[in-house]
Amino acid sequence: MIDNNILAPVFIHLFTAIIQLICWRKTVTQRVLSIGGSVLGLLVAIRLFNRVDQSGILTMNAANWDAPFGIVFVADTLSTTLVLLTSIVAVAVSMFSTVGISKKRMLYGYFPIFHFLILGLIGAFLTGDIFNLYVFFEVIIISSFVLMTLGGRKAQLEGGVKYMAMNILASTFFLTGIGIVYGLTGTLNMADLAIKIQAVDNQTLVGLTSCFFIIGFGIKSAVFPLYYWLPSSYHTPPSAVAATFGGLLTKVGIYAMLRIFSLIFIPDDFMQSLLMVMAVFTIITGSLGALIKNNIRRLFSYLIVCHIGFLVGGIAMFSTVALTGVIFYLIHDIMVKTNMFLIAGLIRQLKGTLEMNRLGGLYKEYPKISLLIAVVLFSLVGIPPLSGFWPKIFLFQEAFSQEQYIFALTLIIGSFVTLYVIAKMWARVFWRDQEEERTVNSSFDSLQPYRKVLLVLPILMLATVTLFIGLNAEYVLKIASKIAAQLIDTEPYIKAVLGNR
Repeated sequence: MIDNNILAPVFIHLFTAIIQLICWRKTVTQRVLSIGGSVLGLLVAIRLFNRVDQSGILTMNAANWDAPFGIVFVADTLSTTLVLLTSIVAVAVSMFSTVGISKKRMLYGYFPIFHFLILGLIGAFLTGDIFNLYVFFEVIIISSFVLMTLGGRKAQLEGGVKYMAMNILASTFFLTGIGIVYGLTGTLNMADLAIKIQAVDNQTLVGLTSCFFIIGFGIKSAVFPLYYWLPSSYHTPPSAVAATFGGLLTKVGIYAMLRIFSLIFIPDDFMQSLLMVMAVFTIITGSLGALIKNNIRRLFSYLIVCHIGFLVGGIAMFSTVALTGVIFYLIHDIMVKTNMFLIAGLIRQLKGTLEMNRLGGLYKEYPKISLLIAVVLFSLVGIPPLSGFWPKIFLFQEAFSQEQYIFALTLIIGSFVTLYVIAKMWARVFWRDQEEERTVNSSFDSLQPYRKVLLVLPILMLATVTLFIGLNAEYVLKIASKIAAQLIDTEPYIKAVLGNR
């Protein structure tokens, strides 16, 4: 079904960014516009999600050029779910940024660049053209690099250089793969590619081409051995920026894997084995890195790497049950990882540091905030019946069904390491009394009441969504199962885009 309103979430963030550029020096106006634009974008995303849920897959042909000749945008259950989650994150981070980002960074253009980043993410989820996906990836990379280096501190610049270098490499592999695919098929439309790639005589070349996409998306997703840029860079920018990165940027790489490897390069035995090896080592290296970190944000960065391995392993098994677990975990992970970095920013405001050996007594001083944080931490660990528990059931089930015992073992290791490091963090940061000589000045108590609300409310908002995911697992499972079925059977997607052609 054709719907010309598919790109409404993209245009809302585009116009928000443009108006903020006009109000470059007016930081109060930029804050109001950011929250207002993000809330409006969320409302439109909810409408789009409901429309797809009721009417099925929606398409829009740019400039009325019929697919596959023009650029097409496609809203199916997977893309609209991720647009909805991105919009929720945008609202939470916008609110947090009004207090968590310094006025100096706002004057450098923080808010317009933030909305360009959200625009790029939503566009990447909605496009049905593989080259257009690359274009939106570049929008994401440029925006995220600016956000990462905004302020010009040495650590930020160092992390930004590593981040940009690896993402340029990823884009090079991605673009090279696109060029080869276009040379083989003469099309860039993903639905059209799904048909024409099967008719290519040299399937060996097709298999080699898929490796370019594995490397490109593997770098963007921080998969072993291409992950090291993430823990070296995600701890350097402000917490609001790190929250957006931790919740969304690696997940767009996972989305690209799901879309490309379900439509175009259907995983064969070699590809499944390669992805599984990468997943196992990603979990192990992420777990080992998390075990030795004392800084909270560095710890969270390695947990991102570890849990990306859960998702890649599910994609490697490529069955309805495994993909159901992947989608459920993806929904959970976006909310929780975003919230974890916002929590890190709040802890810095409360205690002035993120080094666990200098922290302590948080529960005694701020019991209500600590209990709110505990909900998020328990969800991350996967304590039943919270959101991190349910998707692992499907991953374990399929791992044993396919006799992937090594992956099942690493899943257990990754889960126990997560439990251990979060328990260690809770004991050190919340329960232990803080030593007087290690006390650091807090800036939270000196804030005006409304500013305190703007720091805590986004965390409460995301924690509520996380609780909804866990306590209404049946509803989320219904969505995840529907998406998994559409990824296995891509005929409805292809028909929606190409019609009778």
